[in-house]
Amino acid sequence: MKKLIVACNAGVATSNTIAYKVKKLLKEKGHEAQIEAVDITSVERALKDADMYICIIKPDKDYGVPICNGMAFLTGINMDKELQKIIEVLEN
Repeated sequence: MKKLIVACNAGVATSNTIAYKVKKLLKEKGHEAQIEAVDITSVERALKDADMYICIIKPDKDYGVPICNGMAFLTGINMDKELQKIIEVLEN
């Protein structure tokens, strides 16, 4: 199963909200993934064995995995586009 990481400052509210929403949307589309919410200080360690980074703030470092804009899942703006990026990672 593919592993997705969502990170915010504390790894509690925002990242968990996004993780829940992404998991729900993926299920509606017939997909599943392991989605882990972490605090920003743990992101580098968490991404070592992850397939994608759902970021709240665009990173200024390349972690070697595809990224997707997590804010889209809070605001709804470009959410379908970002969800499609996740689905493409899951299908490859």
